[in-house]
Amino acid sequence: MNDLIQTVAVYALPVLFAITLHEAAHAYAARYFGDSTAYMLGRMSLNPIKHIDPLGTILIPILLYFSTGGAFLFGYAKPVPINFGQLRKPKRDMAWVALAGPAANLFMALVWFVLYQFSVTFYGPEEFFALMAKAGVLVNLALFAFNLFPIPPLDGGRILTSLLPNKYAYQFAKIEPYGFFIVLALLFIKIGGVSLLYLWVNPVRSFALDLLQFITLPISFLLR
Repeated sequence: MNDLIQTVAVYALPVLFAITLHEAAHAYAARYFGDSTAYMLGRMSLNPIKHIDPLGTILIPILLYFSTGGAFLFGYAKPVPINFGQLRKPKRDMAWVALAGPAANLFMALVWFVLYQFSVTFYGPEEFFALMAKAGVLVNLALFAFNLFPIPPLDGGRILTSLLPNKYAYQFAKIEPYGFFIVLALLFIKIGGVSLLYLWVNPVRSFALDLLQFITLPISFLLR
């Protein structure tokens, strides 16, 4: 019970920020490119309550955390309603709207990473805020990599749909109703003890972490 309370305390704020800003970024991008649907429905908001899905935001992350021993963690919020037909250039702008969510997670991971470096330097790696900042990095990088998986309705799937020629994009988009089940199957099917989904998530997450370390090299140098 103490472990559960500590885990919830450490992860609660990073998870709320991660899903809220991810969905709000989609809404802001959609309005910028011409679709005000999310704005009119009150979803262009930084209020977490407007984005929380009890199943995807709370239950699934908790179950995954304990079922995988913390090795894999993801969740989702209520999808932001977007009318792609109202975008000024629907096929092109769909990619930018989709990319806004993962980009927000990468930016948040950068912010948490900087905070983690300062916390470790001045207070130590086991201090509560350092643990929270580390959780913020892990959560946002996991969401960044997971959402870029190229299967609709995930953001990566919408980006790929936007990039494909019209003929192939139309056919590819047809798998969207089954996308979530495909992702779940890839999560549980393993080769050599490694989930097929991990074969995508882990390299993308590692690349993003390397990028954060490169960007923050000046800060790391100053904190030595």
